[in-house]
Amino acid sequence: MKFTIFQESRIGRRKNNQDRIAHCYSRDSLLMVLADGMGGHLHGEVASQIAVQYMTHVFQREAQPKLSDPAMFLSRELSLAHHAILDYAREKSLREAPRTTVVACVVQDGHACWAHAGDSRLYLLRGNRIHLQTHDHSRVQLMMDQGLLDVKSAATHPNRNRVYSCLGGTHLPQLEFSRRTPLQPGDVIALCTDGVWGPLGGEGILRALNTDSPMIAVPRTLTEAEDLAGATCDNLSLIAMVWREGAGEEDDIPDVVSTQTMAMSDFTTRMDTFNKHTRPSASDMMLSDDDIELAIQEINAAIQKFSK
Repeated sequence: MKFTIFQESRIGRRKNNQDRIAHCYSRDSLLMVLADGMGGHLHGEVASQIAVQYMTHVFQREAQPKLSDPAMFLSRELSLAHHAILDYAREKSLREAPRTTVVACVVQDGHACWAHAGDSRLYLLRGNRIHLQTHDHSRVQLMMDQGLLDVKSAATHPNRNRVYSCLGGTHLPQLEFSRRTPLQPGDVIALCTDGVWGPLGGEGILRALNTDSPMIAVPRTLTEAEDLAGATCDNLSLIAMVWREGAGEEDDIPDVVSTQTMAMSDFTTRMDTFNKHTRPSASDMMLSDDDIELAIQEINAAIQKFSK
């Protein structure tokens, strides 16, 4: 495989960052996963952390060097990630299980397939247009589908952040799956939270990502979304991958990943986790290092239990 990839997550104007992002690749398979946690202090980021870390953990075990069935992997592991979040809530005796949106994509054998729950989005950009995108599982999207809202009204609707499908919570997630989609050289796959697509819209994301390398385009896109959102800026997270296989010009493009020399059991992983940037800034809500260490231990225990 040959591709260029970059990811970044920012706290925006919130007190803590409940987004989590990761990508992981073996010689013949690539996983990208993004989650936007919902819930009270700490619990939202725990739900998104479990989802992303669990998916990455199982991918590393099974993609040696590729998954036997990418669509089945997404279906099975997203469902198990949901149950791992519920188990964590039971172990902690939480009155309500934390929740998270999720979108995950596997690229393998020159094709992409993806699945999502909630309003975190995937865009497939081809040429100068949005070729495909996910359909939000939100109340506002339902109202738009029914002709009750237009795009402009939806952007400011008071229920614009209400989703009806997610991992965790009290209901089984309504996971939506894509078809197995062949990729063309130059295709861009972008996964982002509503903190990005909300201010920019699809056309803004297309304009920002469809020119330079992801290493330049991703930070620029997040900065533009931050500026547009202003004082109400949510957490912002974005993963962008440009497919280079078959382009024949990778020597002229910086930062191209070529996996052909990787060993069968090798992996490269980039995953954001608890750190100083995810801690609340208000002194009365600050997490100590012990709080973070305990949360990580509990998350690891939940993941290990469901990934056997």
